[in-house]
Amino acid sequence: MNKLLTIAIPTFNRAQLLDKQLTWLAQAIKGFEDDCEILVSDNCSTDNTQEVIQKWQITLSNITFKSNKNFKNLGVVKNIMYCLNSTTTKYVWTIGDDDPIQDRAIAYVISKLKQHEDLSLLFLNFSGRNQITGEPVHPPTIVGNRWFDIDSEDGDGDGKAVFEHCFSKSVGAVIFLTATVYRTDLVKRALQDWPDAENNWISLAYLAGYCAANGRVIVTQDTYLECVVGVSYWQKEPKSALLMQYKHIPEVILKLEKSGYSKQFCRRMLLQNSKEVNLKVFLGALRRWPMSAIKIVVPFLALVSLCAFDVMVSKELALAESSEIPTQEVRTYKP
Repeated sequence: MNKLLTIAIPTFNRAQLLDKQLTWLAQAIKGFEDDCEILVSDNCSTDNTQEVIQKWQITLSNITFKSNKNFKNLGVVKNIMYCLNSTTTKYVWTIGDDDPIQDRAIAYVISKLKQHEDLSLLFLNFSGRNQITGEPVHPPTIVGNRWFDIDSEDGDGDGKAVFEHCFSKSVGAVIFLTATVYRTDLVKRALQDWPDAENNWISLAYLAGYCAANGRVIVTQDTYLECVVGVSYWQKEPKSALLMQYKHIPEVILKLEKSGYSKQFCRRMLLQNSKEVNLKVFLGALRRWPMSAIKIVVPFLALVSLCAFDVMVSKELALAESSEIPTQEVRTYKP
């Protein structure tokens, strides 16, 4: 019998965290062994990650448990893409090895996937917590400690409209790996359409948007997991903030337009991103890597300028059309 869901865990040199996550999974997956597969992709760890995997493969011998070890560290995004491309089940849920997930999450996910056979994307709402202070963290545009503020658990709404709302509210929400369940055939097709997605740290937003444009979308009302803010993989990269703000997000927006999203929405998101970029990030990069910073920022400024000009022209045309007074031919008749 074909399995419904692959629960994949990309990992690297965090054997203790992986062991803790698999301990959670072993408990939460009980009763759903026939519906699920497990896949762990080791990004060439040098600790005892392989021992942890082997231990759990023996313990969970009643469930399909696949593992992979890359021949070298490919980088976190490429390891995630391996999980997505290697999946053979209808849906794939790739989770972080350190993200706290509630026990009830698997039961909820399975029930929704069975209830909506044409579902293309499932967003699990989540709370946020600062790693250092422990204080709640969430987007300023959303009330309460949750990262999605749209509730469409019936799956009957316009998938693109749902994603547009979520993306415009918080880029961080739609790129949180553990919160997202993709339909496998759609996410593979998205990767085929953009092979270079593995080099973009925001590409998970594109994958979600692609799936949303091709089927039903559900965003949960309740939170099912937690995002610990301040431990993201890209924060360890010295040029991460510059690349994300000035290159990767604009790339994703342009790819979304090619995937069927309206030009108006994409222009709005490009302009919104231009307002949210941090000038200090650019100035800091300019001092440390002047040539690299200029090469990244100049195309960004050109794109934003073109977008702003396009919006201005569109507004002027709309204003001109609305101000036109219909003329009516008047004939004078002599008695």
